[in-house]
Amino acid sequence: MVHPLDLVSDLQRRLGYAPPAQVLSAAVRELFPGRVAVVSSFGAESAVLLHMAAAIDPAVPVLFVDTGRHFVETLDYRDRLASHLGLRDVRSVGPTAEEVARLDADRSRATWDPDGCCAFRKVAPLERALQGFDAWITGRKRFQAATRLDLPVFERDATHVKINPLASWNTADIAGYVAAHRLPPHPLLAQGFRSIGCAPCTSIVGAEEDPRAGRWRGFDKVECGIHLPAQHQIGK
Repeated sequence: MVHPLDLVSDLQRRLGYAPPAQVLSAAVRELFPGRVAVVSSFGAESAVLLHMAAAIDPAVPVLFVDTGRHFVETLDYRDRLASHLGLRDVRSVGPTAEEVARLDADRSRATWDPDGCCAFRKVAPLERALQGFDAWITGRKRFQAATRLDLPVFERDATHVKINPLASWNTADIAGYVAAHRLPPHPLLAQGFRSIGCAPCTSIVGAEEDPRAGRWRGFDKVECGIHLPAQHQIGK
C-alpha cells in the first residue's frame, strides 16, 4: 500500500509542473474519480478554476461554504456562474442553526474573534462536507499571500490530498484567461473589492494595497483557517 506522503510526492514529481487543465483532468478522471471535490468561494478569481473544471466534468462536486455572512452579491454570483458554466453539482454547506445560536447568536463574533468565527462557520462545515472524498481541489495561488509563497500543486492535510492547479499563476494569467473565455466577473470587483470573503471581514482595497489587504482588516490574520492547522476549538 502506498503511503499518503509518498503518493503526494509522486504526484508532485509527475504533475507538479503540468498545465492546470492537465492537473485537473488527471485528478478528476484518473487519480480520484468520484472521490474528489472542487472547493470554491465563488469569489474574485473563482471563475477560472470553475470554468476549467466544468470543461472536464460539469458533474464534478463543487463545495461552497455558505457561512451565513456572505455578501448577497456573492450568493447571486454563485448561482449565475454555476448556471453559466453548466455546473451540475454545486453544494452549499455551512454551520448548523444550533452552532450559530450557541457560538454567535448576536452575529458579532467576527468583530472580536475572527478566528473563532471562521472556525465554526467555515472550517468545521467544510470538514464535514469533505467526508467521503479522498482529495479536494482549491484555487489558491502563490502570489496571493505570504503564507502561500511555497505552495505546491499537490500537498496533504490531515485527511486528504489537496490539489492546487493554479499555484503558479499570476494576475496576468488570470486576467488573460478570463478575457479569453469571456467569464462573468464577480459584481463586487467593480466596486473596489479585490479579494472577497464574508461581508463583515471584507473591505474595499486601494490601488496601492495588496489585493488581500481588505480581508480581516485590523487583525493579524491572512487565512480563514481551512488551509491551516486548526487553532481554535469549535465549541469555545
